[in-house]
Amino acid sequence: MSKTETPANTPPAIAPTRHSAPHVTEAPGRGIIPNVSQHTAAMPLLYQLDAQPMEQVSELLQRQYLTGAHATLVKWTAKKGATVPLHHHANEQITWITAGEAEVYSQGRKYLLKAGDIMIFPPNVPHEFFFTADTIDIDIFSPPRQDWLECRATYYAK
Repeated sequence: MSKTETPANTPPAIAPTRHSAPHVTEAPGRGIIPNVSQHTAAMPLLYQLDAQPMEQVSELLQRQYLTGAHATLVKWTAKKGATVPLHHHANEQITWITAGEAEVYSQGRKYLLKAGDIMIFPPNVPHEFFFTADTIDIDIFSPPRQDWLECRATYYAK
């Protein structure tokens, strides 16, 4: 796939941006397992998360994401006061607050997440976020967020 091609399951509006060729060089004999490598045509794809399209989800919340075959990785950039309304989804969600802090409400409890904290939501567990500071939140969803790929997520204010 060339740098400008879009994977078949990615809408053109959110086509991922691949790393440029200088980041990839030949390394003969490295990363090869005999009797395994020749049975697959799959190659890793290299991306830079910060080079992905920035989507304005709400006035105070932005996201950038990439989707693989089995997971979606997202970087949320939240300004103080941003919210993600109460919702649930069939995906497992792993949330990692890398900067800032957030209050998370789920199942009648309030959790205060600070930089370095990780929270795992099993599938279909209701939850909501309130960002109490400017925050960077990295999430991993499995399986991939098909509702995002099909542009049918309904719980964000536009």
